[in-house]
This record gives sequence, structure tokens and C-alpha cells, in this order.
Amino acid sequence: MDPIPDPALVVLVGPSGAGKSTWADQNFRLEEIISSDRLRSIVGSGEHDLDASVDAFAVLDQMVAARLKRRLLTVVDTLGFDNERRLRHLALAREVGLPTILVIFEVPEALARERNRQRTRPVPASVLTSQLRRFRQLRARLGEEGWDLRTAGDEVAIKPARAIGSPAESAAGPGRARRMRMVLHLARFTGAGDLRTRLLSMSEAAEEAGFDGISLMDHLVQIPQVGREWEDFPEVFSSLGFLAGRTTKPTLGALVTNVRLRNPALLAKMLATIDVLSGGRAFCGLGAGWFKAEQVAYGYEFEDPGRRLDRLEDALSILPLMWGPGKANYRGKVESVIDAVCYPRPTGRIPIIVGGRGSRTIKLAGSHADGLNLVGTKNLRQHVDLFRASAVEASRDPDELEVSVLDTPLLGKDRSEVAAMVEANRGRLGASVFAATHNAGTVADHVDRLRMLAGSGVGAVYLSPVGLASPEGVAAWKPVVEALA
Repeated sequence: MDPIPDPALVVLVGPSGAGKSTWADQNFRLEEIISSDRLRSIVGSGEHDLDASVDAFAVLDQMVAARLKRRLLTVVDTLGFDNERRLRHLALAREVGLPTILVIFEVPEALARERNRQRTRPVPASVLTSQLRRFRQLRARLGEEGWDLRTAGDEVAIKPARAIGSPAESAAGPGRARRMRMVLHLARFTGAGDLRTRLLSMSEAAEEAGFDGISLMDHLVQIPQVGREWEDFPEVFSSLGFLAGRTTKPTLGALVTNVRLRNPALLAKMLATIDVLSGGRAFCGLGAGWFKAEQVAYGYEFEDPGRRLDRLEDALSILPLMWGPGKANYRGKVESVIDAVCYPRPTGRIPIIVGGRGSRTIKLAGSHADGLNLVGTKNLRQHVDLFRASAVEASRDPDELEVSVLDTPLLGKDRSEVAAMVEANRGRLGASVFAATHNAGTVADHVDRLRMLAGSGVGAVYLSPVGLASPEGVAAWKPVVEALA
């Protein structure tokens, strides 16, 4: 049976003894199943209290409507023979844009009767005969209602629906197939122990898990999207210098460096030093800077977007000159260098990755940088098309450049843990919105999702998992990293 997306409306249709409830219990969480039998036991004396059926179905309809309104996976476990109710549920799901799946339970009549006989309270034989007849009549016309029809199998995969659809449909253009790089992006430094211990333990866990790199944010205080301003938040290049001496394999860099905080010549010197001390593992994330409050607090003028992008453009020109032969001379729109030298030289080329979504930022990445980093995959095709076109316009080979995304996923060991983690972290967001935004899922879900991204041309993912606060949280991603390797 094909995977069922989460969220969706799933309606089960079949006579008594067809195995609907057993199948539902095996494949879905209890909270996702709305069963008429269970509701009879709540509003009446038990599952077989037929006198409670009217009240039970009234509650069922209310629960279905409420869950669909919140875009939650909803499994309706009844006989499914009530045409009016079935079509009403179909219309409700369509109103909120959810997939509508009807699962048909076709079993031999003899098997249905045998299962019924084994029940504590069997359905009367004449009633079952009537159900089997009605099911045969209904089965012939179900295809006309517009459902995604499925035939029940023993087991079904539940696949989280993505906020942006299939990555393969969203990403851009031809390109050279590459192994996807996985970089752990550390954005928060809470948890047990002091700051040094936390940073070191997380980095060691990332290296042991096989991550290709470690990145940190370049901010002066914690940003409001991630945490609280009074949290420990280390200066990025001091931290990278520390990690250069305590790790051996992962690449190290900032995602992304704010060009307003350091002049490009000084930044080149800092990166070259980290590259040498780490044995050639430095990379340079670069951006125009956006967080006004921290810049004003630290005495920087927060410039208009055009001026900030002029600085970015100058930095993209100055950095390679500083790392190249001879002395660097450059007069830009904002930044200039005169006879500047940078020793020690980097051990090799330090990749420059520009982060941002604005059209001018993306064009600068295509014409000057080694890669473009995007936060999430919204409008991915549009952004990458512009990136590649800008590279071609600058007489560069776009296939030699890398597109990466910053991903903020949520990982649980099974669907129940995923649901619990969504509930614990969603704040005021609806559960389905939060789950889709953060691609909440299991290891298998994330492997499938990231493989699609890799197949569509994304060369690297910077993972900043929701709620990451311990080395164990990093280690949980090891199966994903290994699968993509």
C-alpha cells in the first residue's frame, strides 16, 4: 500500500470482521483514530450499545470536523456505509486542502464470518449478511466520489507532508550529481555544564556522528527566533578557533558572517588563521547582516539595505585578494584595502558561501561566491534559477557552485515521539503547521526527504534541529548522516 501522508483524512470502509479496527490500531496513533465503537463505549454502556449510536455519531462528526479544521491526521473507523456522512467528511477535508483517502477492506465472506463468530459479542448473522451485500453494492461506485482509493494491506507507511511539496519539483535545473554534505549548525548553547563543556561535547558528538562540518551563528547576542537574549552566546571566531584545536575532521565556519561587524581585510586574516590552525578546514559564510538591535546596542550604525549589500559586494572582492599572491589593493563602494598582506596564507581555497534570499544577494553569490545558502526550501526553484543565471552571466560554471539550505528539522524515534515533541515545542503554532514547517519525522522520513533534496541538486544541508541541547540529540542524527553518505 502506498504511504499515507500526514496530515490527511483517512476513511475506512468495510463490513464487520473485515479487520478495520485492527489495521487502524496497528498503523496509527490512538489519538488519530475516531472509532464509532469506542465512542459508543464513552457515551453509552459499551461498544455494542446500539442505543447510543446516534449520540456516538454526533460526537464522531464533531471530532472529525475539529481535527480537520486543525489539519490533523484523522482516521474514521466506522463501517463507512453512510453515504451522506462519508461525502460530508470528504467535503470538509477538501475545504482545508487535505488529502482524502478511502481505504477499502475486501476480505472473503467466510473470513469475515469466522472473525465475527470469534467476537465476544458477534454481529447477528443476518445483519452481517446485509452488510456484505451493501458493501458489494457500495464498492462499485466508490470510485465516482473523488477519493484516493486504497486497498488495505497489512502495514502502511505514514509519511509527513512537507510544507513545500516535493523537493524534486521545487529545486532547480541540471547539475552535477554530488554527495550531499551534512553540516551541524549550532545556534543555541543551553544545556548541562558550562559553556566550554557544552560547545566541546556537541562538537565531539558531531564529529563522531560523521557530520561533514560544524557551523555557528555570527551574532553578538542570541536572536529572538532561537532563544533569549540573556543566554550564553559565544563570539563566533573565538569559538571556531577553539574548535580548530579540538576537532580533526569537520569543516568549520560561520553561517553567516555579518560583513558589518569586521572589515573584510581583518575577516580575511581571521579566516586564514583558523584555516591554518585547523589544517585547512575553514569555510566563509557571508551575509549583509539583518539584526538591527544587536548592531545598535554594540555601537554600529544600522545601514540601509543598499549600503549593507555594497559592503557585501566589496567583501566578496577583497577576501580572495587577501588570500591570493602579493599585496591586496582594492577601492570599493564602501570598503578599501591598500597594500594589505595576509600571512599565514590559507592552506588552500577557502570556500565562500553567501546567505540570503534577496535578488541582489543571490546575484552576488552567483557572480562572486562558491555557494548560496537559503533558509528552508520555499521558492527554491526561483532562487536557484537566479543563482545559476547570475553565474552564467559572470562567465562561471554553475555546476561548480553549491546550493545549500539551512534546515530546522525535528527528529523522533517513532511517530508517537514525534507527536510528543511537536506538542512540546510548537508554542502558539498549530501542531500541523509546526510539524510541516520543521519537517517533523523519524529517521526514515528525514532520509527520504534529504535524498530528494540531494537528487534535485542541493549539495549541502546545514542542520539546526529543533530542541537540540545535548550530545545525545546530535547522536540521534547519526543514522541519517550515514544513510546519506
